[in-house]
Amino acid sequence: MGQAIEGPGEFSGKIVGMAEQNQQEQQPTSLWVERTGTRRYTGLSSRGAEVLIGSEDVPGVFTPGELLKIALAACSGMSSDFPLSRRLGDNYDATIRVSGAPDREREVYPKLDEVFELDLSELDAEAQERLLTLVQRSIDKVCTVGRTLKEGTEVTLTINAES
Repeated sequence: MGQAIEGPGEFSGKIVGMAEQNQQEQQPTSLWVERTGTRRYTGLSSRGAEVLIGSEDVPGVFTPGELLKIALAACSGMSSDFPLSRRLGDNYDATIRVSGAPDREREVYPKLDEVFELDLSELDAEAQERLLTLVQRSIDKVCTVGRTLKEGTEVTLTINAES
């Protein structure tokens, strides 16, 4: 087993051997949010990532709904990266825009629209069509966020309250 390290920083972790490290690499990333003010949170991951979250009227933050949309767009981009880079080269440009208005009565996003912007001008019409079909298949097959949104998912909430 690894040796625990605790000290005066924000990090508390372990020194681990290779076998234990391989087991840890297979464990999912821990995600959580911490409250930093009124309707303000910081999203954190065990891999050291941070994102600022808050109300729409707070500058410099994403709303939870915006993060949902960004996750969808990023997932589509990442899911299509291999076929696109294989055909267009590693330095191709892509922008994926996502939009969708909330239904405030039901507090849901009933429809999200993605627009994938690519420059395919170097390909003939037939090659463009084949590539776009492959991109669509790749996104439909491996975009976990899009697949989850389309299928729906069960969400559970447990509240641990100190008393």
